[in-house]
Amino acid sequence: MDDAKYDILKLDNQLCFPLYAVSKEIVRRYQPLLDPLDLTYTQYITMMVMWEKKCVTVKELGEKLYLDSGTLTPVLKKLESKGYVTRTRSKDDERNLMVTLTDSGEALKDEALEVPLKLSGCVNLSPDDAKTLYVLLKKLLTSF
Repeated sequence: MDDAKYDILKLDNQLCFPLYAVSKEIVRRYQPLLDPLDLTYTQYITMMVMWEKKCVTVKELGEKLYLDSGTLTPVLKKLESKGYVTRTRSKDDERNLMVTLTDSGEALKDEALEVPLKLSGCVNLSPDDAKTLYVLLKKLLTSF
């Protein structure tokens, strides 16, 4: 029997598996850092975009985060209930739902400043390796 033809089915030969496992592990390590902010990881990355953009459409936010509206809508509802963002229809085009950062959401930015620094201590990569990995992952992500 030719077992070599099945090598492609071995977990150790899959690029997707270490990407999945590392992603899951990193998100798990974020949680103790995000708990004091009362944010989930998805809420946190949403807030990162909001701190940068201040006001975006739901569509733009979804594209930036690679999230569909079915995933993003409950996240935005929760952030809105916490007072960090507001959602309103665009005056120019009512089909567009605008997400706007509130003053409370902006204030949360100062509390979140230490999160990336603390997490970087959990990742055992040199700055050069981390940058190389980032470039490769970004290249892969934009290829889809």
